[in-house]
Order: sequence, then structure tokens, then C-alpha cells
Amino acid sequence: MNIKDKIKSLMGKEEKPLTPYERIGGEENLKQLVDSFYKNMDTLLNVKECRDLHEEDLSEANKKLFMFLSGWFGGPSLYIEKYGHPRMRMRHMPFAIGEKERGQWLLCMREAMNELNLEASLDQEIWQAFRRFSEHMKNQ
Repeated sequence: MNIKDKIKSLMGKEEKPLTPYERIGGEENLKQLVDSFYKNMDTLLNVKECRDLHEEDLSEANKKLFMFLSGWFGGPSLYIEKYGHPRMRMRHMPFAIGEKERGQWLLCMREAMNELNLEASLDQEIWQAFRRFSEHMKNQ
């Protein structure tokens, strides 16, 4: 640690990196991402299998995904505060999620991300996280 960093640390002004939640633009942009994701799920013709895994009314799924992503991106832990540990794989086990459904979910998310026009490195970081997450959800 150089002298400048030591002084900042002693003064309580140590800089910490921004979370993905902060970098994405906080609550407003995260809400836009989730709203766009579910709009895509309802309107894209080639995501039928993924859409069929959801309730007819997507409002509850929208709310829960927003709450989950808030904490997952380093913002407020809304989902955990209300529902406890996410246990996402367990919660998705009743649904047949194979490569096709995973790909359709990712398509909806990719289109939603495109609307945010994120900085390239942040976009890549989040996209890779979604790809890993969606792979983990597969159970077929």
C-alpha cells in the first residue's frame, strides 16, 4: 500500500470498487432490465417453451427476479430479506429446464441487456454471469 492509500485508509476514505448494481445504474436500470426481460418473454415468438414454464401473469415472477438480481448484483438483498436464501436451483427443479429453455431464457435476457446500452466490460461481466447461472439451472 502506498502512502496515498494509507492516508485514505486512516481517514476512512478508502475507495472500494463499485458493485455491478451500482455500475448498472441501480434500482431504476435494474427494474428496466427485468421489465424488458419479461416483455421479451411475452412477445418473442421463439421462446415459447421457456414462456410456458411460467404463470400466465408474469408480475410475480417479475417482482421476484428484480428482488433476486438486486442482491445478486450487490445491491439491497430484497429477496433474502423477504424469502430467505434463494436456493434457485431447488426452486427451479419442478420445471423441465434443458438446453432449449436455457437458450430461450438467455435470448430474452440478452435482448433486455441490449436495451440498457451498458459499458462493454460491464455488459460482458454480467452476460457471463447470466450464462453460468442459466447453465446451473438446467436439470434435463
